[in-house]
Amino acid sequence: MSEHPRPHAIALVGPTASGKTAAALAIAQQMPVEIISVDSALVYRGMDIGTAKPNAQELAQVPHHLIDIRDPTQAYSAAEFTRDATSLIADIRSRGKLPLLVGGTMLYIKALRDGIDDLPTAQPELRADIEDQAIAIGWPGMHAELAKVDPVTAARLAPNDSQRISRALEVWRVSGKPLSVWFEEAAAQRGASDPAAAIPLVSLEPQDRAWLHARIAQRFDIMLATGFLDEMRSLRARGDLHLELPSMRCVGYRQAWELMDRAQDFGAPVESIVPQLKELGTAATRQLAKRQITWLRSMNDRLIVPCDAPDAVDQTWATVQRLIATGL
Repeated sequence: MSEHPRPHAIALVGPTASGKTAAALAIAQQMPVEIISVDSALVYRGMDIGTAKPNAQELAQVPHHLIDIRDPTQAYSAAEFTRDATSLIADIRSRGKLPLLVGGTMLYIKALRDGIDDLPTAQPELRADIEDQAIAIGWPGMHAELAKVDPVTAARLAPNDSQRISRALEVWRVSGKPLSVWFEEAAAQRGASDPAAAIPLVSLEPQDRAWLHARIAQRFDIMLATGFLDEMRSLRARGDLHLELPSMRCVGYRQAWELMDRAQDFGAPVESIVPQLKELGTAATRQLAKRQITWLRSMNDRLIVPCDAPDAVDQTWATVQRLIATGL
């Protein structure tokens, strides 16, 4: 038996298409773990193909949590993730297994490790003012406003991420303090005494960005070949979904929705959008990966595994073994 205690949990993170699922399943074959999804898109039911959600066979190999827990009409916040993940970590540990947090929604990881309990509460009137301003100048314009007062947070958000841009501006206007500073101060207050703050990060990152771009393009081809347009048809046919919902702003879904609207306006067949959807979808996914890597580079304690190395899965497992052996 190791003389060191097992880590409270381990997080396996990285940009989209970096091979996190494959590495996590390989770890699950070596030791008893349960996976906690760290992905703001995988929470939604009925959004399977466009999110590259683990398939039924993969889900059956090891227990997964925080997948398919929300209807696409509902939101799911970083605060809710922190609450749910904290409870799950305790439950999984009580079963003698290692909680393995896997995903690429870096805001969730940062919230779990640094804490967000003391953030200013929502201000409906202020939020309405922000939304009115966004109608006038657009969310990219609001993103530019955020960059003036909180460049750290702005660098991590897409120009059309209305939900998170709105919240960051709201926090700034209520408190006069950037959201990024709130996170920094919360982390300093929690310190290593809080188990969640000490969760080690194993980060799958490419040495060659072109490798990741090729993987993203390949994944989008697979999504289209396996019925992404049919999935979009089903979502649109519900009648209660629209582009202002966080679910429909997910990468790939937003581009598909807008192009399907355009095809409908011109009376064109949905299949006609495929070439443009592939172009816009892969470009948006590359931008997402870039933002994820920006988040990762701010986490100086992460342990990097080159995801484009031929033995990336073996290196990931070796890193997890070292963490367990040293009790970090």
